[in-house]
Amino acid sequence: MTDIPRGPDTSTPRSAEGKTMDHIKAFIAAQKDMEPARKAANNPHFKSKYADLATVQDACFPALHAHGFMVNYPHAFDDAGNEYVETRFTHESGESFSTRVKLIIGKNDMQGYGSAITYARRYGLMSLAGIAPEDDDGNDAVKRKRAEDPKPNPASEGLKDAWKAGVLDSLPENATERQKAEAFAAQIEADFAKPKTGPGVNGVWEKRKDIIDYLARKHDDLHQNLLDAFSSRIREIEGETDDFGLPPVDDFPGDRVRA
Repeated sequence: MTDIPRGPDTSTPRSAEGKTMDHIKAFIAAQKDMEPARKAANNPHFKSKYADLATVQDACFPALHAHGFMVNYPHAFDDAGNEYVETRFTHESGESFSTRVKLIIGKNDMQGYGSAITYARRYGLMSLAGIAPEDDDGNDAVKRKRAEDPKPNPASEGLKDAWKAGVLDSLPENATERQKAEAFAAQIEADFAKPKTGPGVNGVWEKRKDIIDYLARKHDDLHQNLLDAFSSRIREIEGETDDFGLPPVDDFPGDRVRA
């Protein structure tokens, strides 16, 4: 009896390497069920809201678990000696997705180390899940409108315009909005390094608040970088003096992890 040749088994989609594609299908389904990361955590120092690690996990963990993924955050060192936190989604099929975030420790103690790990977990999770922070209440639309149309202050407008003009002068005439945003963020970060006291750093934040608010609305990654730079500078000053008139480091974004 002659065996009849059988075609390839197409019951389960497979990659070119012969791996099943179930984890990809499951991840697509999980993303459809994910919620935005609500900016529900209040930071009284910045007078703003942000999405902390616990909020980001609440936004995506239920969907990931429902579709067969576990999440963990191993950390190790790469070949160059850089310490990193890896965010890994492992599917019940055995396949996984992962991304790495290098640890940047602003203060050389356990609090600074723990804070850096929290930041890395939050950024890695948002990046790998593909979710973004979203304002928690509709009143933010009104707040944004007010921020976009501030009342002019003749005494300070000239200095503000001169500062902005100085930043823009370093760019080509055809610079994109993104390039302008990056230039403003870089200059503000550089300005954080100039004051020698906490209130001085806070003064830089307040002086550039209109631009920082714009970055929070349009370029969340640049805004997060500024939050990190601000916190890092405060921790640096905290290492030099115990009295600089600002809240404890625990009040800064990223330092809260829900139990």
